[in-house]
Amino acid sequence: MTMAGNLEAAGLVLALRARDRLAIARVATELERLSPLAREILGLIQEHLGRAIVVGITGPPGAGKSTLVNALIAELRQNGDSVAVIAVDPSSPVSGGAILGDRLRMSAAASDDGVFVRSLASKGHLGGLTPAAVRMIDAFDAAGFDHVLLETVGTGQSEIDVADAADVRVVVTAPGLGDDIQAMKAGLLEIADILVVNKGDRAGADETAGQLKGALSIRSNARLRQTPVLKTTATTGDGVSVLASAIAEVSRVRFAEPASDRRRRRARYLIARAASDIVADRIKVGDADGLDALCDDMLAGRITSAEAAARLLRIG
Repeated sequence: MTMAGNLEAAGLVLALRARDRLAIARVATELERLSPLAREILGLIQEHLGRAIVVGITGPPGAGKSTLVNALIAELRQNGDSVAVIAVDPSSPVSGGAILGDRLRMSAAASDDGVFVRSLASKGHLGGLTPAAVRMIDAFDAAGFDHVLLETVGTGQSEIDVADAADVRVVVTAPGLGDDIQAMKAGLLEIADILVVNKGDRAGADETAGQLKGALSIRSNARLRQTPVLKTTATTGDGVSVLASAIAEVSRVRFAEPASDRRRRRARYLIARAASDIVADRIKVGDADGLDALCDDMLAGRITSAEAAARLLRIG
């Protein structure tokens, strides 16, 4: 990094700390791209991190996550808290960029100086997040936002990356998503700090809440059995204040941990993602490190796919 680059990064961080909206947008873009300037910015903001409450909001498609996020923004702003939103949208098949549906739905909230909304493309990540989203948490934390709301793309039970990125995990469903309730029992249910049945004014809302409570009651893990199940109607705001209170309660417990522990979980996620990308690139090369021979051994039944992977990574 040149002297000019160092000065540019320092100036951006100063403006970011003053919550200048243009600086926030520029820093978010640099971190999304992981540019050379981003590396300098990440170093400069480290001392300002660990203060924001990061709330991950995930769940199956059709649950009304974006509408609920919008209602939660209004509730938090009414309480005087500032809010940044990272909305992970599906990727455009043409440009690879975010389709921006979430940001359009939150346009009214985004006009508030106490709110900043950023959409990101999912880039095909099945865990519901991208490494760029996790880096962006640091930008909004350093900018002094009280809450960072992290809304995942909405692909179902695979969206468990949010467990590593968020301090508080909110899993949202709605009446009429019976198959998704079954999927949640196998995946998302395990990571939830708070379960929300949105569209609570619809028929079947009480039944859905009952199904979730029943699924929790048979868990051997005491923490899971105590997971609150709440009903909200995001379009009217019903139940949203109770959700905000539940988030505050969970965050009080989490913030009893050292900030370094909470941030270390996000660092592990970034390292795991980077390692996964490296392995995928090695596999795409072809016969690198005898990959074809491993494939032949697996196809012949001499080794399993797990054993092949371990040999590829040289850990077996």
